[in-house]
Amino acid sequence: MLKSEFIGSTIQPKLSQSFSIFRSRRGIQKCVMAPPPILALALPSETGRVLSIQSHTVQGYVGNKSAVFPLQLLGYDVDPINSVQFSNHTGYPTFKGQVLNGDQLWELIEGLEANNLLYYTHLLTGYIGSVSFLNTVLKVVAKLRSINPELTYVCDPVLGDEGKLYVPQELVSVYREKVVPVASMLTPNQFEAELLTGLRIVSEQDGREACNTLHSAGPSKVVITSINIDGNLLLLGSHQKEKGQPPVQFRISIPKIPAYFTGTGDLMTALLLGWSNKYPDNLGKAAELSVSSLQALLVRTINDYTSAGHDCRSSSLEIRLIQSQDDIRNPEIKYKAEIYN
Repeated sequence: MLKSEFIGSTIQPKLSQSFSIFRSRRGIQKCVMAPPPILALALPSETGRVLSIQSHTVQGYVGNKSAVFPLQLLGYDVDPINSVQFSNHTGYPTFKGQVLNGDQLWELIEGLEANNLLYYTHLLTGYIGSVSFLNTVLKVVAKLRSINPELTYVCDPVLGDEGKLYVPQELVSVYREKVVPVASMLTPNQFEAELLTGLRIVSEQDGREACNTLHSAGPSKVVITSINIDGNLLLLGSHQKEKGQPPVQFRISIPKIPAYFTGTGDLMTALLLGWSNKYPDNLGKAAELSVSSLQALLVRTINDYTSAGHDCRSSSLEIRLIQSQDDIRNPEIKYKAEIYN
């Protein structure tokens, strides 16, 4: 439940006033009407209110298009800020669109603040392409926590995959030195976890050590969303419930699907946010639900492309998000967390 000193019946956002003009025998009169309350603040959901700063595509499901709808299905109010707005994802032969800069991001934050709309329980960030924009995101974290000190910041540190950087090299040090210390939950893949810790991950124990290193830097929850160990695909999770105490760590074995999908990392992080908030002391349960949702969606995606006569190994696939909403809202748990001793 949201808690804030300006939530409730006394909230008075600085919105433009509404006027009602009517005629009487004495002439035209103007009546000033109070603006309606912002119900997402006055009557907050049991789950929370999320500010999601990610990319956006007109067609397809990546970034905010992959994250907002699932969180809404799980009961969250979600306000998206689109760091880019492209016609389609960059894997197509061409794309068109606009890129938001740091000043423009801050202008949006100022607009929300001017109307007392800046109370959030969660901040979610994904792909960020420049140091200046990432530094502005750090300002946003500080601003949101000045309003709600209990803000949960879930960060997907999108840096690259399989040894290849997607972003300028200088972003790595900003993430490592500034972002990781203020994050509540971090969801890197194997390569990103290596970049953020300086450790080589070639075994499960290496992955667990990387989680410990990240805990010592800041976040209490770390989920390495994919680790390839000897041809086996794993998710590795770690929850340090108290500083200085050993974390609860677990693994989930994930079947490999012979295809490449877009938007799956964005969706996975959104699901982890949604379910970990519902099960705050059981990250393993949250991961089971998230993995089970994602795998059901991927199987549906493969089946639908195959039914359409497409060779699923010939190109990246757009995920079947809308068609999988039942699996998002009420997943059947088929993938279990194995707790390490």
